[in-house]
Amino acid sequence: MLTPLKNWASDERDPAAPQRYSSSWDAPDASISEVRAAVRALLAQAGHHPDHRSGQDAQLIVSELVTNALRHAPGPGRLALEVIPGTATLRITVRDSSPRPPELRTHDARHVGGRGLHLVTRLCDRLHTVALDTGQQVVAHFYCAGPPISGRLQ
Repeated sequence: MLTPLKNWASDERDPAAPQRYSSSWDAPDASISEVRAAVRALLAQAGHHPDHRSGQDAQLIVSELVTNALRHAPGPGRLALEVIPGTATLRITVRDSSPRPPELRTHDARHVGGRGLHLVTRLCDRLHTVALDTGQQVVAHFYCAGPPISGRLQ
């Protein structure tokens, strides 16, 4: 289960401030549907239509990165999302306890899985891993193309 740390929050006094969301998990049963809902809500709050293709791609990226963290890293994890104003960029940071960075697997038609990171690297504008003393964080930058919604959704 995800524990929201900060929901779709920005500095309401500054409309140009980034829209942010963060959550954490302690158990391997974090809800991917909750993660996808968080992406949808954040994009809508930032003025990007979550049903546009780029919104769907953003949901796919986040769910793949969180799924990888849940599958390959023991212990707690954390998700941070930030829509950077003026650039239509979604910064996705997934932190986990694994000391091993994600690796692209060779395609094997006999096995299910192993394709998520390939999708993520194709969809993202930038993807990198930062080694930490207690694991790693994977940071993805995704351009939310498509027409913005006029004004932010409520």
